[in-house]
Parts: sequence; C-alpha cells; structure tokens
Amino acid sequence: MKLIARMALEPGMIIGEDVYSYQNTLVVKENTVVDKKLIQKLARYSVMCVSVKEQEDMAVTRYERIRLSSSFKQFEKEYNNNLKAYQYMIDDFLNNKTPVNPTFLLQIHDNINKYAGSGEQLLDMLYHLLPGEDNLTYAYCLNSALIANVFGSWLSLSEDELKTLTLCGFFYDIGKLRLPDRLIWKQEKLNDFEYNWMKTHTTLGYDLLKDQDFNDHIKNCTLFHHERCDGSGYPQNRKGDGIDRFSKYIAIVDTYAAMTSAKTCHCSLTPFQVIRNFEKQGFEKYDTIVLKLILKKIAEAQLGRHVRLSDGTEADVVLINEEKLSSPIVKEGERIIDLAAHPELDISIIL
Repeated sequence: MKLIARMALEPGMIIGEDVYSYQNTLVVKENTVVDKKLIQKLARYSVMCVSVKEQEDMAVTRYERIRLSSSFKQFEKEYNNNLKAYQYMIDDFLNNKTPVNPTFLLQIHDNINKYAGSGEQLLDMLYHLLPGEDNLTYAYCLNSALIANVFGSWLSLSEDELKTLTLCGFFYDIGKLRLPDRLIWKQEKLNDFEYNWMKTHTTLGYDLLKDQDFNDHIKNCTLFHHERCDGSGYPQNRKGDGIDRFSKYIAIVDTYAAMTSAKTCHCSLTPFQVIRNFEKQGFEKYDTIVLKLILKKIAEAQLGRHVRLSDGTEADVVLINEEKLSSPIVKEGERIIDLAAHPELDISIIL
C-alpha cells in the first residue's frame, strides 16, 4: 500500500485501509473503489491523505506478491544486467579463449546479492525468476554460483573457501555450453544415447579449464559434480573421500538448482517438495552432515508461511520436524496437523 494525497486520487483506485474523520467517524471502508463521489466525500470530511492498494496488495498467491513487489523488480533488473555481463565473459572465453577474471565473476555475484537481503531471501528471489529461453544455461550457472555462496555461508566456510565455492558455482557446468540446448533442456526423458551424450559435459568442462590458472577445486568440480558418495555417480564412480570436498558441496547445489530451475515456466515445487526429493534420493549419496544442515536451513526459512496442503486444507507452518524435514507441523485454526504422521499429505503451494 502507499499513502497518497486526496488530490492525487483517481477513479478506479482501491482504498487500502478504513478511513476515519478527525472525529473518529468511519468515512470510507477498506477495499472501496474510488470514484468522483468518494473523492468529494473525503473533501467534505477534510481528509487529506488515504492509503490505496498497489498491484502487489491485490496479488492472490505468494508468487504474484513477490513478482509484483518493488524489491523483486529491482533485484530482477540487476540480475538481468549482470547475467548479460556473465554471458559475454563466458562466450568470450569459449569462442576467443580470453581468460575469465575471477574477480569480475565475484563482483557479478556481489552486484546481485546486495539486492537480496539475506541468503534465504536470495533463494526466494531466484525461485521466482523467469529466465529467457535464449540464456537458460547461462542463467542456470549464474544461479548456481549465487546458491553456492548461500549454502557456503550456512556451512560457515572461511572467506577464501566461500569465494572458491562461488567460483565453482560459476564454472562447474561450463561443459554444457558445448552441448546443444535441445539436449540440455529437453522436456521428455532422455534416451540412452542422449543421456550418455549429456554426461560428457563433465569431461568437456574439465578439458576447458584444465590448462587455466584456476584453483584445483574449481577444475575438479567440472569433472566430479555428478559423483556420489555411495559410488553411484559419474564419470569415474568415485566414493566418499575420493571425491573433492568442493565437488561434494556443488553436487548438492546442482541438485537443488535443478529442482528449483524455472526452465521456461514457473517451477511448481515448493521448498518442502525439494527437501522430500532429496530424502527420496537418500542422504548417503551426498555428504550427509552438510546436506542435512542445508535442508534444515531451507525448511526453517518456511516457518510462518501460509500454505495449501495436497487435500486443499490451508494452514500455517508452525514447527519443523527434525527427523523428517519435508513434513513440518502445520496449524489450521485450532487444529494441529503433523505431516510426518500423514504421508498422504504434502504442501502443494505456499500462499
């Protein structure tokens, strides 16, 4: 809402709050549509200013409210400007072999991050972005760098380690830029040939960076970000300590980014559905301690949210289940629902 002078009122505006006279008499009710008679009435009661609703006040869903907010619009503008700069630098590297200055990449991160407020708010902003079809892979890499920095800060990494992890986020999927978009962003399930072709992005990325003057963790992340601690990953089926520590971090970043990527339309997964997908995959695939810490932070960021359950019930998230992070305790009026005790229910949308 915004407060405006009576003289600035225009027909069609909607009153945001009840308007009272100096004698405390109700003059106009909230949600009344402004017309000429209403403006005249306000003048008779000597009302100088009133609150009127803005677009975001009339939004129905959280998605709409965030997309319409002035803070998001400012974030989106800064994001898009820096995405172009990132794309230009990476294309110059790929096409002309011009070295990428890590300092410039970290500045891109900082330019965007300062408009987010906190790590939790940054993840929320990224979730509501709608990238263009012509820069999906670049946007995915940029998002991964931003997400990596958030996760790294949650893990209390040192300043130098945090910079390294952020740069890993910028570079680890660079091999995908050597593959066609029709393969990378295919909506249907990949066939065996396509899947094996897709997997080459790890070695393609490593070949691009192996002779560059980069930290070894950054180079390793291009090759090992699809390795899994239980040995089920690729390209070398490495296990546990055989996987670079930063590659383990990026494996979580990449999986999270994939599940929250809008691609060409808004992603429907809620944060709790993202957590549930990690739980289904099995914690043994990732660094368990690191993954649980990150998922707990994601879950805790949803406390107080108003949600709709899969059966249509609307409720508020009031408590996180430590043993089943994807199934919080919610409250509908006076009724308490422990979703961990109701596996048939999940949170379908955050309102």
